[in-house]
Amino acid sequence: NGEEALPGFSEYSLDQLRAATAGFSTDNIVSEHGEKAPNVVYRGTLDEDRLIAVKRFNRSAWPDPRHNRGRPLYHDLNAYRILFDQDGNPRLSSFGLMKNSRDGKSYSTNLAFTPPEYLRTGRVIPESVVYSFGTLLLDLLSGKHIPPSHALDLIRGKNFLMLMDSCLEGQFSNDDGTELVRLASRCLQYEPRERPNVKSLVTAITPLQKETEVPSHVLMGIPHGMASSKQTMVLTPLGEVCSRMDLTAIHEILEKIGYKDDEGIANEVSNLYILYCFKS
Repeated sequence: NGEEALPGFSEYSLDQLRAATAGFSTDNIVSEHGEKAPNVVYRGTLDEDRLIAVKRFNRSAWPDPRHNRGRPLYHDLNAYRILFDQDGNPRLSSFGLMKNSRDGKSYSTNLAFTPPEYLRTGRVIPESVVYSFGTLLLDLLSGKHIPPSHALDLIRGKNFLMLMDSCLEGQFSNDDGTELVRLASRCLQYEPRERPNVKSLVTAITPLQKETEVPSHVLMGIPHGMASSKQTMVLTPLGEVCSRMDLTAIHEILEKIGYKDDEGIANEVSNLYILYCFKS
């Protein structure tokens, strides 16, 4: 095409980068930032007198596989973080470098929905995820984002019906609904040790599944396959750029409509709560 081939990437050793920055000298620091992934940017010079910028991350910014092996924890589990693909399968979004975040910002929702122990210590433990699952259960049952403290007051007063989404009437028995509400209340206990573990959650929920497992797209009434999806749905402008995964265009559209996520759109465009926006 007459275009010059782009040069390939070069790899540099730590010793080369150390030499280029004069031993990561403080005199060469350009910037220091990154709440979730602390890092320092240094000015450097390679042997061929080419100026470079070297970003050096704090060791604690990156998950330690030996420390975290077998215990992956998802921060801030809530309905807004669960996206659906074209076949209706749920996907978790907004994975980030949150291991070292202790300021409450990794829990992006209102503080009323944040696990109590996270507010006290700034640390996420397995029981914190169970607490967040309880808020998710409440969202599914009520169709609203009800603060856990208010929901627990209703549950203690046995006002289950006030919690239930009227659109779900007839979709399951009162006994099943009551059991799910009680399960949510157990997940939302103030003390982590009083919450069920994941294994007991699965044991409690499994008997409530009445239907034989079927593909998600069947349950949600979504036409199967890319061709049928394209024929029956028209993408909105935001949906169209989402389908292309064009983050720059997504950013521009969200800024135009005044969208603000919990930490500011300019900070983390990747924390999108919308995967596809369809218009029938």
